[in-house]
Amino acid sequence: MYGLIGKIKTADGKRDELISILLEGTSDMPGCIQYVIAKDTNDVNAIWVTEVWDTQENHQNSLSLPLVQEAITRGKPLMAGFGERFETVPVGGHGLQ
Repeated sequence: MYGLIGKIKTADGKRDELISILLEGTSDMPGCIQYVIAKDTNDVNAIWVTEVWDTQENHQNSLSLPLVQEAITRGKPLMAGFGERFETVPVGGHGLQ
């Protein structure tokens, strides 16, 4: 498995709008086991995205899917930058196969 945890910083007041776009544009991604979007509790303009994929290749391939490309195009103007980014190797746990 391949995991990715990343922080996205949004323009002032645009967090909920970006979350909505990401939720719409990240359904039905082949190989995606989990895709969780969470609000940062200390920064009203930041979100965390936690991803679990069956392979790193499927994660990479997802970036070219039409729905994902549309979400990127719509969401990019709402983003102010990125924070920490961590690659992981998920080994199991509640909710994972």
